[in-house]
Amino acid sequence: MKGLIFTEFMDMVEESWGLQQAEALIDKVNPPSGGIYTAVGNYPPEEMVAMVSALSEDINTPVPDLLVAFGERIFGLFTEKYGAFFAECSNSFEFLAGIHDHIHVEVRKLYPDAELPDFSYPDAEADHMVMDYESTRPLAHFAYGLILSTVKHYGEDIDVTMHDLSDGAGTRARFELHRHAA
Repeated sequence: MKGLIFTEFMDMVEESWGLQQAEALIDKVNPPSGGIYTAVGNYPPEEMVAMVSALSEDINTPVPDLLVAFGERIFGLFTEKYGAFFAECSNSFEFLAGIHDHIHVEVRKLYPDAELPDFSYPDAEADHMVMDYESTRPLAHFAYGLILSTVKHYGEDIDVTMHDLSDGAGTRARFELHRHAA
């Protein structure tokens, strides 16, 4: 998993719960990396899972809630670093429909070893979209946070519902988006 994700997560922990919490988290998890992350490094995804789980215990917040909040936070970084992707699209549905066949293709050019989730779109209409998410990593709620932030970014009145398709594992989900008439 790309180090940028780890550095942003640790920044979120430090900004939201303090440096002591960030240090305690590293001590508690004792990750193979030693908790020393660089944005350009690669780290085992199990380290992120362990960090999120440990933080959940420490601050008494469910893992899904933390992942959604982290997805919302990192969306801001994505718009800052990769603004061209967002500028190319005029609305949420257009942007989200291009993740798998456009954005992930570009990401793989930059990071050939990146393991990205798969998205499919079994239903898409002008006011309704269904996105299916599948990954080996339990980050469906992280994707949910990103989707919610996408809708907010484009300023649209869209309801987003997440349905877990992995019996709580967070590796498969269906997102239903319903646009309200203007």
